[in-house]
Amino acid sequence: MARTYKHLFFDLDHTLWDFDSNAKNAITDLYSEFELHTTVTDDFEEFYSKYTFHNKILWERYQKGFITVDDLKWKRMSRTLLEYKIGNEMLAKALSVRFLEILPTKKAMFPHTEEILNYLKEKEYALHLITNGFEKTQWQKLRNSKIDHFFTEVITSEASNAAKPDKEIFEFALQKANASIIDSIMIGDNVEADIQGAINMGMDNVFVNHINATTSINPTYTITHLKELENIF
Repeated sequence: MARTYKHLFFDLDHTLWDFDSNAKNAITDLYSEFELHTTVTDDFEEFYSKYTFHNKILWERYQKGFITVDDLKWKRMSRTLLEYKIGNEMLAKALSVRFLEILPTKKAMFPHTEEILNYLKEKEYALHLITNGFEKTQWQKLRNSKIDHFFTEVITSEASNAAKPDKEIFEFALQKANASIIDSIMIGDNVEADIQGAINMGMDNVFVNHINATTSINPTYTITHLKELENIF
């Protein structure tokens, strides 16, 4: 028997907010502002590739509880600089601070984001966010993109002291939203964090497969673009 949902928990980055486009634009601004073309490398694409490599590794370590939020923030910059034999902790920390100031000013979202949020709100679903992100940064993204008003509760890994796929962050989110597993569903792009995390909780889920990735996990639903949510809700 199909469940009747009341609470829809969205992921933010890579699901609604186009993190890759926005991050690249932010790093482009950072690269120019700090004149890294003269002090580090004149090959921006190489620099950005090295940054994304280290960022991905450190995010995975953070999500597994191996490093702290602060370590993640500056060490992704530090490791990138070390690729060019630059061991400058002060510069790495300055780049980290400025990056987190620039990033949330970017506003690219996936197609149909605002349209589908309006649609779901009009159908009187309670919309929430569960995001493995920093409290201040995620709120700035939402406000600058003008989608903050859609969400009743915004649960970040920093504020909850837990990260997806850990059960603790889902339990924290359900408690804050005054929701139960039976009337809730998780909507996200990350198979491990969003989908497996929800499955571990016994929560239904929607895999937002923007990039047509293959997976051995069996989500409750799979979509390739956000407008397809209209076929579920």
